[in-house]
Order: sequence, then C-alpha cells, then structure tokens
Amino acid sequence: MNAKTILFLIGCLGSQVVCSQDKSTPNIILIFLDDMGNGDLGVTGALEYQTPNIDRLAQNGIRFTNFLSAQAVCSASRAAILSGCYPNRIGISGALFPRSKIGLNSDELILPELLKQKGYATSIIGKWHLGDSREFLPKQHGFDEFLGLPYSNDMWPVGYQGEPATDWRKDAFPPLYIIEGDEPKTPIKTLEDQAQLTRLYTERAVDFIRRKKDKPFFLYLPHSMPHVPINASAAFKGKSKQGLYGDVMMEIDWSVGEIQKALKTNGIENNTLIIFTSDNGPWLNYGNHAGSSGGFREGKGSSFEGGMRVPCIMYWPQQIKAGAICNSLSSTIDIYPTLAELLHLTLPEKKIDGISLLPILKGDLNAQPRKEFCYYYRANSLEAVRKEDWKLVLAHPGRTYENFETGINGFPGKVEENFSFKQGLYDLRRDPSERYDLQNQFPEVVNELLLIADKARKDLGDDITQAPGVNRRPAGKKIEN
Repeated sequence: MNAKTILFLIGCLGSQVVCSQDKSTPNIILIFLDDMGNGDLGVTGALEYQTPNIDRLAQNGIRFTNFLSAQAVCSASRAAILSGCYPNRIGISGALFPRSKIGLNSDELILPELLKQKGYATSIIGKWHLGDSREFLPKQHGFDEFLGLPYSNDMWPVGYQGEPATDWRKDAFPPLYIIEGDEPKTPIKTLEDQAQLTRLYTERAVDFIRRKKDKPFFLYLPHSMPHVPINASAAFKGKSKQGLYGDVMMEIDWSVGEIQKALKTNGIENNTLIIFTSDNGPWLNYGNHAGSSGGFREGKGSSFEGGMRVPCIMYWPQQIKAGAICNSLSSTIDIYPTLAELLHLTLPEKKIDGISLLPILKGDLNAQPRKEFCYYYRANSLEAVRKEDWKLVLAHPGRTYENFETGINGFPGKVEENFSFKQGLYDLRRDPSERYDLQNQFPEVVNELLLIADKARKDLGDDITQAPGVNRRPAGKKIEN
C-alpha cells in the first residue's frame, strides 16, 4: 500500500468521524452568562481586556445587536430561555432564594425535554436557579446530567470578601454546594472555591462533548460568572488591565475557546450550533466588579435597555453566514421556537411567546419575525412595551442606579428600588439611551403602543393596573414532607 493510498484512507476515516451524526440533528451548545453587559466583549467595545475566542464566534457567525433578555433578573431569565415564554406566563419572576417554595413547573415542556424527542443527550453544567428542592432540579426536567450550583453564587452564608456574614445572610442562606445529579457534593466556602467554577464547568463540558460526540447532544452551559462575587483562577488572575472583572471575562473567553477546541478535536464542529448570550445586563452598583451596559440606560433589574439588551452570537459553520450582523428585534424567548423549527419539532400545546428566528439564521438579515415586545419586571409589572424601534416606557416604580456612587471591590453601592419613572416614548433608532421623550410629538404612536399594553394586560396581567391576566400558568409548588 503506497503513501497516497494510506493518506486517502485516513481522509475517509476522518470524514466518517465528521459525518457520523445526522446533519438534520446538529449538536446544540447554549452558553448563558450571568450579569454580562452589552459592552463586555471585545466585539462590542470592551476596554483593557480582549475576548478573542468569543469575537471569533461573531466573526464567523451572526451577531444580534437588538437582542433582549426576557426579564432583567436571574431566575426569570432562565425560565424564559428554556421555555420560550415570558417568565411571568409560567409563574416565575425575580430571583428564587434558597429553600424556595416554588420552582419550574414540571408541566412545562422545556428545551431538553423537547430535544429528547429527537434523541438528544442533554446536560446542564453551571447555574440552575429554577428551584433548589429535589423535585425542581434539572434531572426532573429532561436533563440527563447536572453539575453546578442550584442558585446564584452570592447566595451563601459568607460575605463577598470573607468577612463574617450578617444575620440576615445566616438566616436566609444554607451552605452552598456544587450539586452533581441530584446530590450536593462539594461545598463552596471561600472566594477561592468560587475561583475554580469557570474551569470546573469548562472541563466537565469538554468531557461531555467527548463522551457524547457520536449522537446529537444539547449542552446548556450557564456560567456562574461574572455575577458577584467574581473571581478567577490563578491562571487568569492579574492578567487584565481592567482588574478582576477583566480577568473573569478573559477566563470565560478561554472557556469558549476550549469548547471550540473540543468540537474540532472530536470532529463535530461543522455539525454544532453554538449560541452565546447573557441573562441580563450588568449589576452596576458593584462598580469595578460589574460589567458595562455599552452605553444603554440603567442595568440589571431595570426594564430600560441597559438591563434588557444583551449580546447574542450564533455560530454554525457552513450553515450561518460568517460575519453577519442582525439588527432585528429578537429575544432569548425566541431561541426555543427557532430550534423547534430547525429540527421540525412540534411546539407544545400550551402557549409560548417566542417567535422563530430561523429565516434570519438562513441568511435573510432583513427578516423581522418579532415586531413587538413586552417588558415585565417584579412579580408581574408591565413596565414598557415596544413595537419595532418605538418603545413606550409606562409609568412605574423601578430600580435606578443613577446619581449614586458605585461600590468597589465586591461591595455594593446604593440604588433606589422604587424610583417613580414617568411615561415616556423613545425612538431607539436615534436614541438608544432612552433620554429624549417624544410622546408629545408622536401621540399616535403612543396610542398604538398603549393598545399593545392593553392586550398584554389582558393576556399576562399587570400588577401596576391590577389586571389579573387570563393566560398565566402557575409555577411548580414544593412538595412538603
């Protein structure tokens, strides 16, 4: 056998590895960061650190610039991305605390359960935060494997810098454990323990890819970082000119690079769709331990764009046009129906709120599948509505960070949680920072958006106007022993 024949056979074997999976069932990796702002990537203008691996995803995939979280807070945003619903539709709002009496309802058909209809192996590695009782944990919702934290990494009985916990922390929060499967395994007691989370999640994700490379898989990777308390492993600490926050973002970028490397090593990069986004904007009152909203108004916990507008990148070699930029209105709730249409799966009978973005992924950058969006916060308060580029902020009490000094080095600054925002109309094409109220100039636009608000109140309700909503579904309730 001559050398040319040997090289030909090696090439054939390599092709078999690459093509061993059915092209109609691509692997799906959903990377979901915690509190990463719209300005926290190199490709979106981050300063004093670089994110080359994430930027490369954008350069070789599609970047969405008008992409919204479903709600600017932890649990609600996670319920939304997994269900395709506004979180208040399915009874989830805010951030669930340890020992919560509610969690994600098992009656909801979430992404891993949907994908199992096509034979997908499923794993979540990272932060869950949809109920910490056993009946709410990921393995009860279609995930084959779970390694990570049951809720946010700040929900532990130790202060951010290792100082003694205050009484309310001792009373509210039990010890924080890394859970594997359904069982607590490794306690998180120090900031140094937290420094290992990004690397731990990444190594387990690479292992999952290696083990499941021969069948379609869904890997949900909701990182705990850069939610405070932030920390980076020794390999990245001190590497950024921006300080610890930059170090953390550099390590997350390394993680994305390791995922890409694993896909290439196992010959499945061309049959894998990577989706990279964030749960909400930055927690601004943490100052140098918080990210950047990229110039948008306010941050986490606010229905202004700084709380809701997040980066989103989708990468799929040979399927998504490299370097594409989509400016159409879109949201995390649209990922669920997009994947359902891609895989020819039937949507659940229960109403969802997402709209498929598949025409955009197929190359139609002028497509506008979503024209309207409802901005909810708190338990069920409708704070703003949008149609295309017009946004009507409704009168509401809400969080503002403005006119307060930020905290520093892991300690929070003050915020006003019940600032009285007045109604205002904003043209996001020319005023993305929502500073110039145009409602007196465009009363007809205000009336059109108020009709959308009335429709939302009838459907989903609104605590501000005491509208109950007729199509809301309950969260799951903890089984009391």
